[in-house]
Amino acid sequence: MIVKANPAGILGTGHCVPDQVWTNKDLEKMMDTSDEWIRSRTGIGARHVAPKGVNTSDLATKAGEEALKNAGIKAEDLNLIIVCTLTPDRALPSTACKVQANLHAVNAAAFDLEAACSGFAYGSIIASQFIENKMYKYILVIGAEILTRVVNWKDRSSCVLFGDGAGAAVIGPVPSGYGILGGAMGADGTGGDFLTIPASGVEMPPTDALRENGMAYAKMDGKEVYKFAVKAMPHAAELALKRSELTKEDIDVLVPHQANIRIIQSAAKRLHVPMEKVFVNIEKYANTSGASIPIALDEAVHAGMIHRGDIVCLDGFGAGLTWASLVMKWY
Repeated sequence: MIVKANPAGILGTGHCVPDQVWTNKDLEKMMDTSDEWIRSRTGIGARHVAPKGVNTSDLATKAGEEALKNAGIKAEDLNLIIVCTLTPDRALPSTACKVQANLHAVNAAAFDLEAACSGFAYGSIIASQFIENKMYKYILVIGAEILTRVVNWKDRSSCVLFGDGAGAAVIGPVPSGYGILGGAMGADGTGGDFLTIPASGVEMPPTDALRENGMAYAKMDGKEVYKFAVKAMPHAAELALKRSELTKEDIDVLVPHQANIRIIQSAAKRLHVPMEKVFVNIEKYANTSGASIPIALDEAVHAGMIHRGDIVCLDGFGAGLTWASLVMKWY
């Protein structure tokens, strides 16, 4: 196991989801689908939905407040806030700047990071570098999404997959031998059209006509994304383990991106990690993209699944196409 001179680890976690829940039974009333069809193919039973007036920054702020409380860190002690999201409140200002204002984190720099479902792992790896080189001491990394506003509710094959929420972690210095040991990030832009929102930027600004024909909402080639995911997740984890000077057998807890139960089971099988060591909460929340891993991590911590000294692997993939994994010894 690698030992770093100035190790960075997770000091506290938190999450926030909207109170409103739409079950599969609720969706049966809205479209031609069924609870059995959704569950058997995805493992999803419900999703949380943000009401009108609640935005990504609101969920991110509450998750950040909880993470700070659990870490025992004051907002004014933060040096940096990274918000990982593909559903920002606005193009300008960044959602991270809105969160900084909400938290009164007056000493923190702030920026958004867009790597879709891989975002939290990307952000945590980046944060660890700032701490390891002693540029910053405390960094708040948040994954937050309101995906129910960017899905096409006329596309029953994809709209049932997503939900809203936010998860956060405070990353800071930890004792020698603990913290983030190694990470891996990657991308393949040639697969960008497999999961995309075509009319969402300056290339194709959204209009009423584009919204009407579905171009302003998420489009996914499910088969291609699945084929990519079942290879990308174990590949990323294996590379992160190698850089940590560990093996698959060393994993105590695997916290994967919650996109599809079949993908999670496939990744666990390829990594030779038994499902009792894999944290799964997709049934309650569906796919919350950048919020998925930090929500799951926070729930795993509070469920007593993760203990000091455990080797924990975070593992995800997302639009872009992107993938990322990090391995840590829990402090």
